[in-house]
Parts: sequence; C-alpha cells; structure tokens
Amino acid sequence: MEGKQKKLLLLGGLRYLLPVIKAAHQLGYYVITCDYIPGNIAHKYSDEYHNVSIIDKEAVLKLARELQIDGIMSFAVDPGVVTAAYVQDQMGLPGNPYDSVCILQNKDRFRNFLTDNGFNVPKAKGFSSVEEALAEKYWFPWPIMVKPTDAAGSKGVTRVDCLEELESALNYAFEHSLSKRVIVEEFIEKAGCSSDTDSFSVDGELKFVSFSAQRFDEDAANPYTPSAYSWPSTFTVEQEAELTSEIQRLLTLLGMRTSIYNIETRIGIDGKPYIMEVSPRGGGNRLAEMLYYATGVDLIANAVRSTVGEEVIGVEQKSYNGHWAEVILHADKTGYFVGLDINEDFNKSCVVEKDLWVREGDAVSSFNGANDAVGTLILKFDSEDQLKNVLSYQTNFFRVIIK
Repeated sequence: MEGKQKKLLLLGGLRYLLPVIKAAHQLGYYVITCDYIPGNIAHKYSDEYHNVSIIDKEAVLKLARELQIDGIMSFAVDPGVVTAAYVQDQMGLPGNPYDSVCILQNKDRFRNFLTDNGFNVPKAKGFSSVEEALAEKYWFPWPIMVKPTDAAGSKGVTRVDCLEELESALNYAFEHSLSKRVIVEEFIEKAGCSSDTDSFSVDGELKFVSFSAQRFDEDAANPYTPSAYSWPSTFTVEQEAELTSEIQRLLTLLGMRTSIYNIETRIGIDGKPYIMEVSPRGGGNRLAEMLYYATGVDLIANAVRSTVGEEVIGVEQKSYNGHWAEVILHADKTGYFVGLDINEDFNKSCVVEKDLWVREGDAVSSFNGANDAVGTLILKFDSEDQLKNVLSYQTNFFRVIIK
C-alpha cells in the first residue's frame, strides 16, 4: 500500500514559486498556496489555494492544522518566513528554531546578534519613530543606510549622505515596514562587488556555499535594487573561505538545521568581510535556478524535500561550469511596455534563456524594487572579460523599450 501523499503549504503567490511548485509536483507532493491576493500567478499552478494573509501567524497555523500539512515554506517571499517558522514550531514540522529565524528576519535584532558575537558589523541602531531617529542623529557616521527592519527586495531603502536628506528617508522606510520599525546603519563601502546568492545547510553544516557578483543600475529609480548578478564572485579564494567560516559560525550559534538560505555579503574597503543579511529561504530573482544552471546542484528540489522531512540528495560543493550572469530586465521610467531590444552586435549565442513577464501594452513601473522587474535574461560567457564587458555596459546591449 502506498503512503499518504505529502502536503506542502507555500506562502505567497509570486512567480518565484513556480519552480518550487514544479519541483514539488515532480516529487509527487500535493501543493497548497495561500496569501490574500487570489490573482497571483502561483495559485494557477498549485493544487489548492486559500485566501489567508501570510503575515497572520495564527490564521496560517489554523489553516495548516485543518489541512494536516507535512511541511510549510516561504520561498523567496520574505514576509512569510517568520510565519512558516512559527507553524513549523507549533506543529513539530521540519524547520529551523523559531527564535533564530526571528533574529535573522529582523535587521535590528540581527545586527545586535552579530555585534554580541564578535562578527564584523556596521554600526547600527533601530528606531520606532522618525522623531526618535532624528533625536540621535549625533552618532550617525555619514553616509548611512536607512532601511525597514522587516522588508526585502530593496523596498524602503535609501542611502543618506547628509542630515538634510534624513527625514524623508526615514519616512520612506517607515512606509515599507510592517512592524513600523527602521534601522539606521553605517554604509559599508565595498571593495569589488557585493554578493547576494543562495546556500544550503544539512543538519546545521554548510554543504553548498555560493558567492556572486551583485551589480546595480546607477541610473535606476532605486540604485540599490540589484539589476544583475554574475558567478563567480569578485572575492578572492581567501575572502570566500573566511566568509564561509563566519557563515558557518553564525549558523552554529543559531542552531540552524537543514535549510536553504539567501545570503548577502561584502568585503569592505577596510578589507574586512561582512555578513549583511542571512534569510532562511530561497532568494528572489531566480538565484537558486541560476545556481542549478551553473553547478547542477538542485537547491530548490532539496529545499522542498527537506521541508516535508525527506532526505536531501546531491547537495555538495561544485565549481561553476563557466561564467554565468542573470540580467534583471527593468524599465528606466514608468509607462507601457513596447518590447526588449537586444543590440545586433551582442553575441546572441550567449543567451541561455529569455523570460519576459509582461506583454506589449502592459503598464510597467520604474525600477524601485525587485517587484518592478519585467523579466530576466540568463547568459553564459566564455570568459570573465566577456562577462565584464557586457555587464559593465548593459544599456548598450539590452534595452527595455517603454512608451
């Protein structure tokens, strides 16, 4: 007699869940999605949908118990990560320690934890009101970054270079904070490119670690929203080894278990390695899919397996099979989508995949956050020089046409 079909509850409905749903179906699992937006694309591909807010922990727990789920995940959906950990904790499902997840998901608590445990960390402090932050402006080491403590996708984030810019940046951050709390922190000038990519631990031990080169469009509406990623990173072997050691130390201190992570790191111009963000979820912007292209390691299928308590298979450190890049296609202004222009001088054999999320005539917004992307290009190059040339002059090769 065959065992009961396992049920996986996915929080959210964004397109980044589509490969997760596909992997779960290939593994034979029943997939349920939930959020408060019935029209989200992922709900068309799941087996069942429920209209429940993913930030309402008790409502999601009630739903999960009624459905008798075997696992819950908030892949690439930052607001649901704490809720997923809460449900796992309450129902005894596979997952990470709830309090540890709460630390990682709150920029304020995370910076304090890093400081208390001797990690390199920017000077930072959290605030619950604009007035409170302005009252402590005497210690701010200009330039600073102002961020919501609980938002992702670069939403609500501003670099502030002088006191005159501070109040508007604080108001902007508060607008994007669910908990109405923001963090003000020292801006760490980076050497080379920062990294934002996914990694994986099994029973708390890092089995797969990756570092990317995260790139930005300085002319975008929000120049702190990543516009491209490439692999390998610009870090040295020694810098990657030191960061790996520090990430492992962090996971051990927090008692983390088997999990995929989205991790942001950088090397400061002071030569020190910094762990900027660690979230126990897959990253947005198709990062895990990119790593499958570049290494053959399937982080998505294994994240799904581990979430329902099944064995992780094939997660091991592998080198990149070439020079890979992902371009986040975006508009330079608000308008209506006309098309994507790829320069005739560009070697189109480098294009592994073109994925457009909009059609001609669709309304698109200027690039203020990851949710304003209109698609992706996945590219593979023969050399680092070729990759650098294209990514350094993206607008010469790819242009989203708007009217």
